[in-house]
Amino acid sequence: MKNIIVAIAMLFMGTIAAQNLKGKLVNETGSSLEDAGIFNKSSGQHSHTDATGHFVLDGTAVKDTIYFSILGYATKIRVISQSDLQNPITITLEESSISLDQVVLVSKVDALSKLVDVDVKTNPVKSSQEILRKVPGLIIGQHAGGGKAEQIFLRGFDVDHGTDVAINVDGMPVNMVSHAHGQGYADLHFVIPETIENINFGKGPFYADQGNFNTSGYVNLKLRKSLDKSFVSTEAGQFGTRRFMGMFNVLDTRHKNAFLASELYLTDGPFDSPQNFNRINLLGRYRYAIPGEQELIFTASHFSSKWDASGQIPQRAVDQGLIGRFGAIDDTEGGQTSRTNFVINHSKNIGTGKSLNTMAYASHYDFELFSNFTFFLDDAINGDQIGQFEDRFMAGAKSVFQNNLASLGGLDFSYNAGIGFRYDNVDDNQLSHTLNRQVLLERFAFGDVDELNSYAFAGASFKSGEFTFEPAVRLDYFRFDYIDKLSTKYNSRSEEKVAFSPKFNTIYSPTESTQFFLKTGIGFHSNDTRVVVANGGEEILPAAYGVDLGTILKPMEKLVLNATLWTLFLEQEFVYVGDAGVVEPSGKTERMGIEVGARYQPLDWLYIYSDANYTHARSTEAIGGEDYIPLAPDFTMAGGITVGEGQGLSGSINYRYIDDRPANEDNSIVAEGYFVTDATLNYSLNNWTFGLIVENLFDTAWNETQFATESRLLNEAASVEEIHFTPGTPFYLRGKVTVNF
Repeated sequence: MKNIIVAIAMLFMGTIAAQNLKGKLVNETGSSLEDAGIFNKSSGQHSHTDATGHFVLDGTAVKDTIYFSILGYATKIRVISQSDLQNPITITLEESSISLDQVVLVSKVDALSKLVDVDVKTNPVKSSQEILRKVPGLIIGQHAGGGKAEQIFLRGFDVDHGTDVAINVDGMPVNMVSHAHGQGYADLHFVIPETIENINFGKGPFYADQGNFNTSGYVNLKLRKSLDKSFVSTEAGQFGTRRFMGMFNVLDTRHKNAFLASELYLTDGPFDSPQNFNRINLLGRYRYAIPGEQELIFTASHFSSKWDASGQIPQRAVDQGLIGRFGAIDDTEGGQTSRTNFVINHSKNIGTGKSLNTMAYASHYDFELFSNFTFFLDDAINGDQIGQFEDRFMAGAKSVFQNNLASLGGLDFSYNAGIGFRYDNVDDNQLSHTLNRQVLLERFAFGDVDELNSYAFAGASFKSGEFTFEPAVRLDYFRFDYIDKLSTKYNSRSEEKVAFSPKFNTIYSPTESTQFFLKTGIGFHSNDTRVVVANGGEEILPAAYGVDLGTILKPMEKLVLNATLWTLFLEQEFVYVGDAGVVEPSGKTERMGIEVGARYQPLDWLYIYSDANYTHARSTEAIGGEDYIPLAPDFTMAGGITVGEGQGLSGSINYRYIDDRPANEDNSIVAEGYFVTDATLNYSLNNWTFGLIVENLFDTAWNETQFATESRLLNEAASVEEIHFTPGTPFYLRGKVTVNF
């Protein structure tokens, strides 16, 4: 009785000390909700759930108001009682339509990606090419018939196919080290768009769990864990385009579920020479979960693609009427590729506030590509076509321990620590001079690559009032091995290198609607093994030094604004040399810029967003006027409007813009910018959805990719350096029918 009286008195006086609130979040079926936000409106403290749905929120007192939120579910508000602090609680969230008011600006360095989740869920991606465009400021372009990985632009980088952006799918790397077509080559075509749950990203080198290629940023795609309903869809349109896709729920119980997904895509494209493009994707996913305890996900997927390509063409050939915009100088370009993946993800709750997340993967990949960049510059009789080939096995694993309830000298904080490795075995990595994709004229490079990257990282999060301080460090070890098969004698060379990458991020969140941040860190990108051993181990892992200063504001429940000032300095820029098949160092560079964005949802059925990005990018080792970074965009914009929800009519219109940009170091050759608009229109009735998809709504004549290239045509006496381009898709209409069951 005495203890009860004391407790009542303390409660009345408001002097009960803050404690830890513990519990888990589940949906209406009892499944755990991962990465849900928990925010204490009274104290400003925040936390999030781990993969098993558990959370710990420190500094919680009786009568505190707690928000439990995750996109796609109605936010739940709870006023804490004494009993809530004595025993773990279970919070059940109910599904709801997607809304900006479900986003709470808790202190996380990837807070902006939570907002972009709204973009993804209100207007899902329609093709694998569109996946990366969801990242604000990221522009992509295709220049080889649709089967080749897209060219990427981000923060004033022409990233080529992935040199300075780390891309992952559920933790499995997409970037290929020492790839036959260039360092960091990232082909995302093995991902079926409908299987994507959300896109997590970060810009700059500020994230300890991201390693190689994380200089301008990273992108991690998370796939669905389960299906609510099965569905099939068929799509047909111009240029002989057909797409058949299905996702099937094959197991759905309280602790187990599994689904299958498949996609077949065929098109000839708008080119004068048909692409004869075909791609098939298969995916199976099995999930076993004990809510609040552990979760095991096994994923198997296979992807195969073949295509013919018209390649990039010289502007003068079009101006002289030799070919049209969709013509070709060498229409025997093209290729084939495939990738088979096996991935295991396991998460386990190992005590209050503690979890262990482990993933492992194995992948077999092959690649063959035929290109002709210079036509008859080097070989006036046979032409300059090159063939690139490799056969790769890749394996790796990563394990991360998270403690959300650590204590040191009376100070509460959270920390994580992880270890992992990646091993690539690349056989017959080669660059050859070919004729008509059939005749091998000469091998320029031919060898086997073995590359090992092992790493460890650790980070902590200290909260002091409205401030969060996040120091972190990462250590990477690389070993590069290359066997040159062109040598008449056995020729094996090796090099080793270690990279040390500290990070320190500070976040100030005075309210649940305001966040200011300062991010600092060092990242790196590795060079191709063939270049590493040829250079005797020099310039293996040049560092990138970055700083971001910005804010995210939510002045209204359904309006979010963001702005960032940033700078990034690279010790060594890399440029892909197509006819040599390697990546070459090209000097130090410095970039600085500003990014702004807005997302507004004035009505439940109306969503508007826009992002703008300006970058000043220069080489620091060249004289003024000759210090431009080729193809580095200085201004880009993207945005759109989505209307409708649920049954009935819905649709969207989206745009993307890229300004004119220098194509060479002195800006004497300019790559033309473009403004392109896409649109969709859907009508849903019961289980049926009928849709129209239009790319390039206003039939703009635009160049999707452009390069300043020196080339010679068959009847030319001398070579010419000028813009070579791949034309962008003209007005492109497709119809789509989907049925759920």
